[in-house]
Amino acid sequence: MLSIGYDYRVPLENIVAIVAVDSAPIRRMIQRAKEDNTLEDCTCGKKTRSAVITSGDTIYLSAFTADSLSNRLYSAYLLTKVINPQSQWVSRDYHKRLQDTIA
Repeated sequence: MLSIGYDYRVPLENIVAIVAVDSAPIRRMIQRAKEDNTLEDCTCGKKTRSAVITSGDTIYLSAFTADSLSNRLYSAYLLTKVINPQSQWVSRDYHKRLQDTIA
């Protein structure tokens, strides 16, 4: 699960993109999602800085920047893949070094 702030979480496997909301095409996408009732506002009244687009056509708005969320996503993938020895996301050498440091 990716924490997008204020106790809201999105499943990692559903995330398609994390984007900043300052471009016109993204604003139109958010407006369409609002009209279709597939928009989740997770900002708790703060300024919207990014949007998390999922495979289920739901868009989650976050008060955190897209860079911050992408760093969290990368860290979550690394932690997930260290636990799973069959992972293809991390090279075998790096995977072995991480397991050695944990053990």
